[in-house]
Amino acid sequence: MEINEIIDFLKKYDGREIKLMEVCGTHTSSIVRSGIRDIISAKIKLISGPGCPVCVTPAAYVDKCVEYAQKENHVLATFGDMMKVPGVSGSLSAAKGRGARVELMYSPFEIIEKAQKNTGTEYVVAAVGFETTAPAFAMLLEEAANRNIKNIRLLTALRTIAPALSWICENEKGIDGFICPGHVSVITGKAGYEKLCEKYNRPFAIAGFEPEHILACIYDLACSISGGRRPEVHNLYKSVVKDEGNKKAQEAIASCFEEGDAMWRGIGMVENSGLYLSGEYLRYDGGSFGLNEDGGGPVGCRCGDVITGRASPDECPMFGRECRPGNPVGPCMASSEGACGIWR
Repeated sequence: MEINEIIDFLKKYDGREIKLMEVCGTHTSSIVRSGIRDIISAKIKLISGPGCPVCVTPAAYVDKCVEYAQKENHVLATFGDMMKVPGVSGSLSAAKGRGARVELMYSPFEIIEKAQKNTGTEYVVAAVGFETTAPAFAMLLEEAANRNIKNIRLLTALRTIAPALSWICENEKGIDGFICPGHVSVITGKAGYEKLCEKYNRPFAIAGFEPEHILACIYDLACSISGGRRPEVHNLYKSVVKDEGNKKAQEAIASCFEEGDAMWRGIGMVENSGLYLSGEYLRYDGGSFGLNEDGGGPVGCRCGDVITGRASPDECPMFGRECRPGNPVGPCMASSEGACGIWR
């Protein structure tokens, strides 16, 4: 079907009201920038999900990062999205302003050369992300082990998407279907979604990030739901995502990490949703276990409701007032993938 026909169908859709969760923050960004919500029927509601990694990172983890950054002979290396995420004791950005040693990294492999050149400095890497970034951290560990580098530690807050979606399906009964994250699906493939589809009887569709990709995905899910079809998992991003995923990346993750229960900020403890260092690589851990206090968030902040689809960002009383991109109160405003930071 041509894109104009899809848009016409979605504009005129007059079936039962359906609610679709776009799991990934990059999808949310594309939806907002392209005005997709404005061109589809009001009977198709799009809600944000828990697909922003720094948004679901516990406050205790941020506090531990700050602690390392302030420690003598230590450097905390992080991606830029983590800088303004608030912990209980403040953010990395605020700590850096007070003189803490925080360095931005564009790739984890930068730390290899720095650690070799500065053997008297302990480099603590803030390993935050989903299955998309976990292979890079696994490769960093393998290289550090091969070079016998001893002054690198990983502080991990790595999460996996499928257990979080299982939690959503168990606890949020009004969601009819899911727009699955394209980047994560490159690594995982379809298998995790197929188990969820079978268990919870809801359709899942993997989408790319261009507006036409997302519109095609919404159309696919809407037809499935309104037509009463048996729920299935559809890969609509076959140019990038293989049904079986990336086997080499999966093997790299399995070689360095093991699954365990993990705290998702705003959600709570999610069974087997965290990736923790294991085996010979456990010696590189920087104290990742037990960082399970999410801080509860400031009174009035609704980030937990935003990432579970219970509320849109503009339904939070702090949105655009106390909480703004330059002064984020909650994590969803601090990240470029957070629904509040994206929302207009």
